[in-house]
Amino acid sequence: MNSTELEGKWNQVKGDFKQKYGKHFDNDETFADGKFDEVVGRIQEKTGKTKEAIKEEVEKW
Repeated sequence: MNSTELEGKWNQVKGDFKQKYGKHFDNDETFADGKFDEVVGRIQEKTGKTKEAIKEEVEKW
């Protein structure tokens, strides 16, 4: 496992935590941030791209 894949796993865990936190405290923004982090983590794990590269691609859409 390389560092990008590890970072992707971490982003998935972080995203899951934010989603649970957001639901518990009824905070939609935290939940949405968590969902985004989770998706970015999955993309990182599959493609090996950095989080910044993925964010740039999303912003171009």
